[in-house]
Amino acid sequence: MKRRIVITGIGPVTSVGTGKEEFWSSLVNGKSGIARIKNADNEEWQGIDVKIAGEVKDFDISKFFSDPKQARSMNKDMDRVTQFAVAAAKLAIEDSKIDFSKMNTERVSTFVGTGIGGMTTTCNDQVALLKGGQKKVGVRSIIRLMPNAPAGFIGILWGLKGRSKSDSTACASGMDSIIDALNWIRLNKADVVVTGGTEATIHPLSIASFSNMGALSNRDCSPEMASCPFSKERDGFVMAEGAVVFIFEELEHAKARGAHIYAEVIGGAGTCDAYHITAPHETGEGGARALRDAMIDAEIKPTDVDYIHAHGTSTPLNDARETIAIKTIFGDHAKKLAISSSKSMTGHLIGAAGPCGVAAAILTIENGIITPTINYQTPDPDCDLDYVPNKARKQNVNVALISSLGFGGHNSVVAVRKFSF
Repeated sequence: MKRRIVITGIGPVTSVGTGKEEFWSSLVNGKSGIARIKNADNEEWQGIDVKIAGEVKDFDISKFFSDPKQARSMNKDMDRVTQFAVAAAKLAIEDSKIDFSKMNTERVSTFVGTGIGGMTTTCNDQVALLKGGQKKVGVRSIIRLMPNAPAGFIGILWGLKGRSKSDSTACASGMDSIIDALNWIRLNKADVVVTGGTEATIHPLSIASFSNMGALSNRDCSPEMASCPFSKERDGFVMAEGAVVFIFEELEHAKARGAHIYAEVIGGAGTCDAYHITAPHETGEGGARALRDAMIDAEIKPTDVDYIHAHGTSTPLNDARETIAIKTIFGDHAKKLAISSSKSMTGHLIGAAGPCGVAAAILTIENGIITPTINYQTPDPDCDLDYVPNKARKQNVNVALISSLGFGGHNSVVAVRKFSF
């Protein structure tokens, strides 16, 4: 019999809000976090044609860790990507009310994914090296830029001695860490896993590269309107940053300490398109197989699913081919599914995108409200399903799937269900 895994803590740090309450309120009310980049007028941004993003507003690690000495150390030792992760972990731990000091922390693991890692550190120190030579490169550069730093620092801060690792599978990174967390507890290798994803890539280099490949929205509209998944006007995604971290817990462990349970994680699966490094397969077959395999793993039927939090990037190819994948797997039931994408509000958090979708889905299950896909203006014949346009919808959701697709052909899907004994 499979060990059952539940979610007992949520820690979002996103452009639409930090903490569960602000995050959820923004999503339900269709509030966008996308705006002109704060430093867009600075010299390093000159010549960059896209200057909008979903930035985390007024982020300061000292707001989460009040010891001045500790906060100074974090600013020295951690890139922004790691600071987001440890802040999100602190929120999730506090939300869960879990006390690691009363546990065998060899049974607590840390799986946190990131697509790129410490990009700001990498870019800034390369400039320092070229301008001033070796002596100008920081002694902490490696620990700041390495993709496993978020998971490593979370383990250090809370003394978590179980396995610690970071998946790096582009936009599927955080979701792959979540699937690994699910399976690690199933295998009885841990009782608790701190898991999720983090990203901090709002930098001229990443914006320039994504823009040059035609992946970013550059249409003439206000920033908050730029991300419009599944709408005919869509022309690209909007870069975002942040982290979302959860406490995954074996059911009996959670019950023994009287934890609040948001939802049960019942399955997960991943596939590869083996087709193109950036474009999804024209039939959506890789994403379709991930949906199918996640339901097989969860031991549910397509007709059991009420809601899909789609990858929904607002790019022409992704949204059309994701729609094909859903129709391929769900057949007639596809028309009965509610589907939405919070990227219309948050922007695309890259490695943290999947966990952001999981947070939206489990809060949907808990509250009986499906968050909308905002900025939906004109139906697209290639996207002909129910995308919960523009306004939240009161609806009971028992089972939800969350989809996360990444460059490299990575497709990852997680299944969650309303908890019942």
